[in-house]
Formats: sequence, structure tokens, C-alpha cells
Amino acid sequence: MKKTEYRLDEQIRQAFLSLETKWTEKEIGFQVELEEVKYTGNEGLFMHIWINLLDNAIKFSPSKGIITMFLKQEQDSVKFILEDEGPGIEDDVKSRIFDKFYQVDGSHKAEGNGLGLALVKRIVDSAGGTIKAENREYGGCRFVVELPIQKDEAI
Repeated sequence: MKKTEYRLDEQIRQAFLSLETKWTEKEIGFQVELEEVKYTGNEGLFMHIWINLLDNAIKFSPSKGIITMFLKQEQDSVKFILEDEGPGIEDDVKSRIFDKFYQVDGSHKAEGNGLGLALVKRIVDSAGGTIKAENREYGGCRFVVELPIQKDEAI
């Protein structure tokens, strides 16, 4: 996997802007707090993560809803949190949302093939990170992606 150093916060902004037509159509508002983070990883693969998660948040958010995004660097990791005001995920399906071809909501079948979150999880796993989905106590869903920061190694 080809890895380069790049600004993760800028990549997430690019993903966000690439979906502008979808979120403006639904009049979705955003609360965004992205710290400047330099990250070493596969830029092309990681763009898929952000586009997929944001696209799902937009798809399942109600019109005029709010989507919240946070990116922060911790001591040895980077954490990205994405929250929406959609219906959330039922407990009995939470363990399956990262399975290939599994779709939580059949009404959106025409919009995807059920591979998005499975691929996202595979990319995150290959980077040594974690991804989890949880329901917010006041409605909606929260995705948390945590990625280890690659330390420079002596050659």
C-alpha cells in the first residue's frame, strides 16, 4: 500500500465538498471541528472512508437535520467522529453493518450495494485502526474512526 503524508483534515473537507449537491438538496446543516492533522496513509483509500461515512450520514439524516464532524489528534492516534440525526441503528443489526452486502434500510437499496461500510472497515483495519457505530442517546447515529499515528522509523 503506497503511503504518503498529507493533511487528513483537508481530505475530509474535500470529501465534504464533493457531496455538496446531496447535502444542499436536503438543506442539512453542519457543525465541523477539524483540527489540523498530518497523517501518513494511502490517500486514495482513505478518501473512500470519508466519502462513504459522510454519504451515509447525509442519506439517513432528515431534511434540515444537522451533521456533526470532529477530528482531533490524541497522543498516538487520530480520532474522527461523525454524528447524524437519522433513525439510528437497531441493536440487532449493529453487529452486521460492516458485513458485505448487508444493508440496514431496504428503502435505500437503489442507492448502494451494501459494500461501502465493509470496505471502510477493511481499510481502517488495514491501517491498524478501529471503527465503531453507536446510537446517540438523543437520537441519530455516531461513527467513530480511530487511527494510529505512524511513527517515523529509522531506515
